[in-house]
Amino acid sequence: MMGGVLARPPAHPEVAVPDAAGWPAGDDREGIPGSVTVGYSAAAWLGFGEALAAVAGALTGLLFVAVSIKSELLARSRSLASRAAQTLILFMISVLTGLLLVAPQPRVALGSELLAVAVISAASLAVLDRRAARDSGGAGTEAAEASRASGDRVARYVQQYSPNLITTLLVGVAAVTLMLKAGGGLYWLIPATTASLLGGVASAWLFLVKLTG
Repeated sequence: MMGGVLARPPAHPEVAVPDAAGWPAGDDREGIPGSVTVGYSAAAWLGFGEALAAVAGALTGLLFVAVSIKSELLARSRSLASRAAQTLILFMISVLTGLLLVAPQPRVALGSELLAVAVISAASLAVLDRRAARDSGGAGTEAAEASRASGDRVARYVQQYSPNLITTLLVGVAAVTLMLKAGGGLYWLIPATTASLLGGVASAWLFLVKLTG
């Protein structure tokens, strides 16, 4: 009280009450990390896309090193060459996914492009798989037979453990749910690209270390 007049308390700005998710009520949370809408906002995935494209590009270089070192063996085997091409496609799925995330474009356009990547990749992987299965070689010298046995073993490992189907399927799910804005959206790209990169690295290691002859 000053001079007989009650001093009014200082005005405080209106504070929004947080909602159940912990964000202020009425806040536009599109693209805010931690929000339920992050999976459908490409802007929130810009950093992920940049890192993904860089890592996948570097690992693609690793594959080219392995292929160049074992080029003679790969040239003699359609099966090995096809499996190496499948590994390249796995890496390129992550490279293209990262580039598409970085490019500024509407949500539906991004979803359509990711779906195209999934479909084209799946078709290419299937063609290469059939091509590898049709590989048949004739008899040769003892050294050639040993080399062929090593190549067949590596090709069989790549066929059994390479995540071709799961990678393309998850990218397709990410694309469809992004366009529908329901079901997870771009969050599906995390397991998809993880499978792509790990499967590609494992295959490149097999070509580099286990392929002898």
